[in-house]
Amino acid sequence: MPNDSSPASLVQLFLDRVRDSGSAAALLEKQGDSFHPYTWNELAARVDHTAAALVELGVQPGDRVVQISENRAAWIVADLAIMTARAVHVPLHASLAAPQIAAQTADCGARVVLISGEEQAAKLASLERDLPREIEVRTYDPCQSRLAGNEIKQLDPLAADDAAAELGAAELGAAELGGRGSRRATLAAGQAGSGARLEPTPDDTATILYTSGTTGEPKGVMLSHRNLLGNAQATLGAFAMCEDDLRLSFLPWSHVFARTCGLYTWIASGATLAVAESREQIVANCQQLQPTLLNGVPYFFDKLLRSLTAAGVAEQPGALQSLLGGRMRMCCSGGAALPVQVGEWFERQGVPLIEGYGLTETSPVISVCRPAANRIGTVGPALDGVEVQIAEDGEILTRGDYVMQGYYQRPEATAEVIHDGWFHTGDLGTLDADGFLTITGRKKEIIVTAAGKNVSPVQLESLLTADPLIDQALVLGDNRNYLAALLVPNRTALAAALSTSEPTGQAEDKERDPEQLDLGDERIQRLYRERIDERLSGVSHYEQIGRFCLLAREFSAERGELTPTLKLRRHAILENFADEVASFDDKASA
Repeated sequence: MPNDSSPASLVQLFLDRVRDSGSAAALLEKQGDSFHPYTWNELAARVDHTAAALVELGVQPGDRVVQISENRAAWIVADLAIMTARAVHVPLHASLAAPQIAAQTADCGARVVLISGEEQAAKLASLERDLPREIEVRTYDPCQSRLAGNEIKQLDPLAADDAAAELGAAELGAAELGGRGSRRATLAAGQAGSGARLEPTPDDTATILYTSGTTGEPKGVMLSHRNLLGNAQATLGAFAMCEDDLRLSFLPWSHVFARTCGLYTWIASGATLAVAESREQIVANCQQLQPTLLNGVPYFFDKLLRSLTAAGVAEQPGALQSLLGGRMRMCCSGGAALPVQVGEWFERQGVPLIEGYGLTETSPVISVCRPAANRIGTVGPALDGVEVQIAEDGEILTRGDYVMQGYYQRPEATAEVIHDGWFHTGDLGTLDADGFLTITGRKKEIIVTAAGKNVSPVQLESLLTADPLIDQALVLGDNRNYLAALLVPNRTALAAALSTSEPTGQAEDKERDPEQLDLGDERIQRLYRERIDERLSGVSHYEQIGRFCLLAREFSAERGELTPTLKLRRHAILENFADEVASFDDKASA
């Protein structure tokens, strides 16, 4: 029987789903050669068990709990358990480098850190001097790494003790799950012995997500239950999703697109969710599971087109549907701009590819096309409850219940982007007569790669120019599957470095005249490759520079490439060095 009242939190959304669909298959995860199913009741048992374990570790309402893990069933259980304990979930990207993990963990003041296993444990072990002594670290998988000489204790969200096993086996009904609950649920709510379950309120902060700002310093975006729940329900309302759907999920849930549009719409709809084994196994998982829904980034959908083109069957009717398992009803693209030709190809193949637009700060969806009104090249009309307007300078502004609570402990940064209730996106766009939004450019200096990764070029440029051999740097990579850099070398320092490392040949001959150095020389190229890799050793893999070009001249204000305060005018530089930028793409396609 459906619930007549609207849930006030993500926890209540989950409890309502357990009540209505308890014995149905909720989640599929690969174990051995097959996908193991978990029912909603089994998930509820494990959520209660894990929430109680967090409370026993000292987690109180409002405490921050960091999770560093790849996608797995345990990630979902931990997410719901953290919120059940009325704590704040801070999921960090599993790909982050150790110094980034340390900075974000310290910034949010985490009480507990949950990690998946050995890879993340090794990162923490290298950081033990930077971690607060009172912080509790628990791992899902056994690992050999130690912190301060001590074993990292295990907390497996999928393990069920006697109470949890009893809860799952009993297939509890609506009254017990929604009301009294288990002793562990009561403990997790911080109401031990009261017999009542204290749920999060709509305005409780549910999560903090770190996103790069224009200065390169990651900021924690605070999103409430109202933000995320409302956005998920409005997104669901834009599509005809139902309990019969099977969604294959592969985008990292530490990103809000995958979390809101993958996890929370799954709970709201009562569909079945399957966890992809890995990015390399997505197509194989499609063949095995025959999903009906798939969210992805433009880079993934473009790869499907390229693979079928290479096989010579891209325009063969049914080729895409066959590749995706034969039952694909709809795909959704987000995180970056979708190439028009990719959207048009999906349309010809009879598999709707719906594009949407949003930001972490907006929970995330602002606008999205609909299956019955899919205008390729646009990102559709605004969601219900979302207002959009275009400022005089072309910037997209939005307001509504889905706009963030603010940046964690950064009121000044919050005030910079929210004025009179309107959130300033930093993106440029236009609205047509029917309210369909088209993105025309970027006002803020954030790169969005083809894989949907947000990268701060300012941060990387500051790391690169800290090297004495690099005077100026511009990092680019919008809608590419790699980052590239235009570098202005310090020729004097370069000549000195070559004379030290290469006592013969070009370095010896040209030391007196650095301007005559051949920047294309293999030794120089190798030296800069080493310097770039060294300077960026502390950032994640997707922030690494894949290609670079050493420029023959510096950026100048006279050519319009620098502001009076010597900040980069990116569009002017990219235009003036268009041939060098084009060479990056030529190398990629070679």
